[in-house]
Amino acid sequence: MKAWDAIIIGGGHNGLVNACYLQRAGLDVLVVEKNDWVGGAATSRELTPGFLYSNCSYVCSLFRPEIMRDLELPHFGLQVISYEGGAVFTRDGDYLANYRDHDAHRREFARFSKRDAEAYDRYARDVTRQCRFIQPLLMRTAPDPTSLRPRDLGELLYLGKKFAGLSAEEMALTLRFWTMSISEFLDEYFETDVIKANFALSGIIGTALGPMSPGTAYVLLHHYMGEVDGSVGAWGYARGGMGAVTKALAASFKASGGTIRTGAEVDHVLVQRGKARGVVLAGGEEIYGKLVVSNADVKRTFLNLVEEKELPDIFLRRVKNFKIRGSSGKVNIALDSLPEFPALPKDSPVYRGDMHFTDSMERMERAYDDWKAGRWSADPFLDMVIPTTLDPTMAPPGKHFMSCFVQYAPPKIGGREWTDADRDGFAESVISQIAEYSPGFRGRIVHMEVRTPREIEAEVGLTEGNIFQGELTFDQLLFNRPVPGYAQYRSPVGGLYMCGSSTHPGGGVMGAPGRNAAAEILRDLAKSTSHMSPAHDVI
Repeated sequence: MKAWDAIIIGGGHNGLVNACYLQRAGLDVLVVEKNDWVGGAATSRELTPGFLYSNCSYVCSLFRPEIMRDLELPHFGLQVISYEGGAVFTRDGDYLANYRDHDAHRREFARFSKRDAEAYDRYARDVTRQCRFIQPLLMRTAPDPTSLRPRDLGELLYLGKKFAGLSAEEMALTLRFWTMSISEFLDEYFETDVIKANFALSGIIGTALGPMSPGTAYVLLHHYMGEVDGSVGAWGYARGGMGAVTKALAASFKASGGTIRTGAEVDHVLVQRGKARGVVLAGGEEIYGKLVVSNADVKRTFLNLVEEKELPDIFLRRVKNFKIRGSSGKVNIALDSLPEFPALPKDSPVYRGDMHFTDSMERMERAYDDWKAGRWSADPFLDMVIPTTLDPTMAPPGKHFMSCFVQYAPPKIGGREWTDADRDGFAESVISQIAEYSPGFRGRIVHMEVRTPREIEAEVGLTEGNIFQGELTFDQLLFNRPVPGYAQYRSPVGGLYMCGSSTHPGGGVMGAPGRNAAAEILRDLAKSTSHMSPAHDVI
């Protein structure tokens, strides 16, 4: 019976990145995916005729350009189109616009506060400094600080040199930044509510924390480290929806000889004498492999797919304590025409970017209060985009697709499971907020797909619907991600590796966990990693 060189559990973007690198190193690799399509949270699906939805992830920036080049993704059809603007609507009928042009951006801030316009350059400089420190670490394996192995000592020395290269003031600011709230951080630069709300969104997206929670300043940084066509911090749309990313990855993988099996749900990992020997599918079929790589989150991998008896007690306890808390939902909407927002000038570039309706930090924090009480936010924070303003391939001519990422949605409602009635109430909170700013919006709706944490977990396999496969708080980063002693993509089971977003450097459609895990696997196999580009400095 055939034994594959490697079996990858899950065809999400990190699993596919991992598979591509292993296959290009000469291994015979199989990807098994429970759904009838690949992509995980980065998928594009037609759920109503003519409209293509980015079902979960919806914008592109974090995906590492080094990986795009290594795997030749543009050759396989991946194209990313940059935002042209954005806006935060205010309750008094005005709006704060975001523009790609730096000077136009500053002039818009000056319309609200000349002081804040002057502070913007200082803010951008300080955030860039933090990005410059952390960005090179994204494509490096986090060291084990308790190890005396040469590679770990070398990585610790690298970290030490980077930190020692900072001035005493920069050291203090860096340590403070990693632990402070986004609210406190922004208070040091800006005085205007809507300007602070405009920046705070990147500190809360995808995390079960509010803008006043310690640790959210780093979450902002995590979202700022991406790039589109060399423009650092830029965001854009993958042409054809986010499924275009994983479609290109799957094509690259197959072109190098890899095999993908869809409709193949893994029931458990086959472990013999403390070593992974393959996987057993839900129907009972056994597939053998010399090693197994899980793209599932750390809890799903070790609490569902591996028997407890195969794992040390302390490891199991830490896995159970790893924070994966659902906080988000998604509403995808097919529209028969472009919605109108009376506050905006006609044909404004802000339509071609992300739009929000939460114009103060207090409103954002109160939305989080609802989550803490076990209910969806009555006045939610929406990250709303209309990709068809730049990518007409996703809808019929004249019609549009709208994506709404929603904070906050708890994994359970008052301690019980979500019901369909809850899901409908959640959707209504989203639609009613948009309709306040866009007369006639309800009449434009052709079809909706509503995803609470219940739907996200059931289809994509993300525990509690957490899009990052674990909180991005300081206690769950670097050598603590996912648990101390196992931050290097290996596990207590021999031959069983992790490559999902539960591992360093975390979530988002980044690809770095999959790429880094492949590097460690190839080192264990004494195979060359010369086909893997190192991280480049872009800031």
